[in-house]
Formats: sequence, structure tokens, C-alpha cells
Amino acid sequence: QTERAFRDGLAAILEESFGVRVLNVNEFDDEGTVFGKPDQVELDIIIKNGLLIACEIKSSVDKPAMYSFERKARFYERRHGKKINRMMVISPMIEERARRVGKELGIEMYVDSVDVPAA
Repeated sequence: QTERAFRDGLAAILEESFGVRVLNVNEFDDEGTVFGKPDQVELDIIIKNGLLIACEIKSSVDKPAMYSFERKARFYERRHGKKINRMMVISPMIEERARRVGKELGIEMYVDSVDVPAA
């Protein structure tokens, strides 16, 4: 419940401050490509000026969560046939090992929504 409230609050800030649309995509991965078995996949997609930005909005992010986010983004691309232009994680607490993984995967990381540059 707390994670949902955090995500919803931050999504509202992004929409109001940056004029973007934040979509919460929740789809079933019947092939198990994201988690190794069939399961629900939840991902936030930010749309701004035709750009697709995959966004993970969480209160904290560890190394496994960073890898999971990248798999979710690739799942979305395959499912929708659309290229994601940017991947970003917005979280006040990103573990150091997660930061290294994020950098390797080309994921932008921000500890505050006001730090996110306009698309």
C-alpha cells in the first residue's frame, strides 16, 4: 500500500510539473520472459512529445530490481512493437550495486522527481 501511494504521488508530480502522461501498464507475461515463469508485469510508461520512457518509480531499488526493470522494459517493447527511448528509475534510495547495474544497462537514475530532465 505504501509503495502504491509513493508511486501515485510521484506520478502526479511528474504529470503536473512536466506535462507528461504516466501510464501504469499491467499485463500478463504468459511466456515467463520477465520473471522466469508466467506472472503479471507492471511498468510505468511516460509519454512526452511522442517519446516512450519506461520508468520504475519505487521507494527503494536494489540490484535484482534493476535487472527486473530492464526485463520489464524489453517485455513491453516486444509486446507492443514499440521502441522505448529512455529507461529511468526514480527512487530516493538506490543501492550502490544497483547503481552500477543501472549504469551498465543504460538506465537513468534519479533520487528526486525534480531532478528528472524534461523529455
